[in-house]
Amino acid sequence: MSAISEQTETARWSDVLWGIHAPVSAVLAGGIILHAVNINISATMLPSIVAEIGGQGLYAWNATLFTLAAILSAAVTGKILQRLSARVAFALSGLVFAAGSLITAGAPDMPVMLIGRSIQGVGGGMMFTLCYSMIVFAYPERLWSRAVALLSGTWGIAMLFGPAVGGMFAEYDAWRGGFAFLIPVTGLITLMAWRMLPNIRDDMSPAAPIAFGQLALLAGSVLAVSAASLSSSPTVAAVGVISSVALILVLMHRERTSEVRLFPRGAMVPGTPLFLSFAVMSLLIFCVNAEFFMPFYLQRLHGLSPLLAGYIAALVSIGWASSEVYSARFTGAAMHRTVLAGPLVMLVGTLVLATVTPLYGAAGVALTIALALALVLVGAGIGVSWPHLNTFALQFTDASEKENAASALSTIQMFAVSFGTAVAGLVANFSGFNSFNDPGATANSSAWLFATFAGVAVVAGFASKSLIATQKARRE
Repeated sequence: MSAISEQTETARWSDVLWGIHAPVSAVLAGGIILHAVNINISATMLPSIVAEIGGQGLYAWNATLFTLAAILSAAVTGKILQRLSARVAFALSGLVFAAGSLITAGAPDMPVMLIGRSIQGVGGGMMFTLCYSMIVFAYPERLWSRAVALLSGTWGIAMLFGPAVGGMFAEYDAWRGGFAFLIPVTGLITLMAWRMLPNIRDDMSPAAPIAFGQLALLAGSVLAVSAASLSSSPTVAAVGVISSVALILVLMHRERTSEVRLFPRGAMVPGTPLFLSFAVMSLLIFCVNAEFFMPFYLQRLHGLSPLLAGYIAALVSIGWASSEVYSARFTGAAMHRTVLAGPLVMLVGTLVLATVTPLYGAAGVALTIALALALVLVGAGIGVSWPHLNTFALQFTDASEKENAASALSTIQMFAVSFGTAVAGLVANFSGFNSFNDPGATANSSAWLFATFAGVAVVAGFASKSLIATQKARRE
């Protein structure tokens, strides 16, 4: 029997879920669950939050600042892990996350809420990164793939629980309890980590330098668009957008010339296969931000309960996960067709949302089904392309930078979410989103918002066409 087959036979799920590795698996899965549930309960409860404390104009900032903080904290987690050991680093992430949850639970207004959400993002980003970083230290190599699958599957399952938890608290006008609920759960997971995680600091190799300059430019580009959304002046908005684009261009230049990079070499060179791979990924994730705004529109325009609205919005995640599993089996020409089909499916879904969501009033069965199917299509649009785009990104990266490519995939994903919600917030606020008691204005904002997502899907379609043409040319 070969070594490979022997390794495959001995890599059993029981080795990860039971026996000596079970405690570590429970801790890492718990950290993933906490971060995932927090994302969804926040989105589900947010309409109730703005109804009580105001700040509807800052609605998108909740996701923008949370995700941006997670990006920045994830970038420095390696340094923290190296200097503080796994147990202390995990305890620190839990303490920061709990502090953010406490602030959000007691927030008297939206600015304080955003401070709490940012602190949650710092703690959540650290914890999420630590969970994946611990795999190579806590398990033997033969179990690494199983451990990664465990955390990925846990994330998908947890994303389904989030709307239920957030919906229950919102249903009873107890959204503060939803955030307070996270504090003891965080304490429990942190205590488990302290007792069960191995101490690995002495076994670690020196962490790579951190590209602080590029991270600052990335954060600045997101904040410039977010700041522009606070003004009702088109001139101020234009200045914000131009500033954001300028910062991104400076980031791209710095990535091409600096020795310390945030992304693999060539990722920020327009027209290269790696650039096109990241571009398609970013554009598709941009459109998935429809999931963040849907609970608000479903509750305010169509009279759905917070619980039902949360679950309908979560259909984006279900469409993503199910289509990704189905699409992953394709290779060759079939794989190319799925990558090309992704933006088209996304376009259909966003156009339906732009047409149907503004039809406000009590939601009938037909309208609810149409919205649900459109959200599934939005998720499926990225799901059918996602596994192959990840593969392309790794294939187009030099062998010496494979590790950097893996971390860049996470950075690109979180940046696209943060930047996408910032731009979406700008579009929504300028098209009537801030009109609290005017359903007509709110409906108009939904039409403009989803039409914007549809336009981005069209750009993603052209980018994917260029990507596949480049991939074919490389093979010939």
